[in-house]
Amino acid sequence: MKGRLFVISGPSGSGKSTICKKLVDNNENIVLSVSATTRKPREQEKDGINYFFLTKEEFEKKIKENAFYEYALVFNNYYGTLKEKIDDKLEAGFDVILEIDVQGAMQMKEQNNEIVMIFIMPPSKEELLHRLTDRKTESSAEIELRTAIAIEEMSKKDKYDYIVVNDELEKAIKEVEDIINN
Repeated sequence: MKGRLFVISGPSGSGKSTICKKLVDNNENIVLSVSATTRKPREQEKDGINYFFLTKEEFEKKIKENAFYEYALVFNNYYGTLKEKIDDKLEAGFDVILEIDVQGAMQMKEQNNEIVMIFIMPPSKEELLHRLTDRKTESSAEIELRTAIAIEEMSKKDKYDYIVVNDELEKAIKEVEDIINN
């Protein structure tokens, strides 16, 4: 049986990455799509595991080859979902989660109306700022930019099939798991 496709979006700092990781850890039939990006890897990130790290030239060549379901320029770096990687997993019967931004999610929805779209919301703007600051992975200028983009992304939450507020991590994970299992 062919797998199903899920999109999980939310602003940076909403907890979407943590939720996706727990879903994959707790469910052997769920896999997380690995996106391609031109941004530099963070210290703990590995190519092919966290992202497929490509040069700008490699990424733009793949755009010309129509190798992406969706792609976007975000924070001055490209991010995209490689068609081949998704299709292989779906054909093998896995449910696939795409953890992508709002722009990419809207592109995916245009191509496939069977996608289930889930938006992860932080409990408040104040908590979002606290989470972004606590990560200590971005400069204050980057945090300011991410906060502005987060506000814009949250204004599009109603375009999603489901909205899950991540005020308590285990509860949010259960809510998303219930959506996927229905």
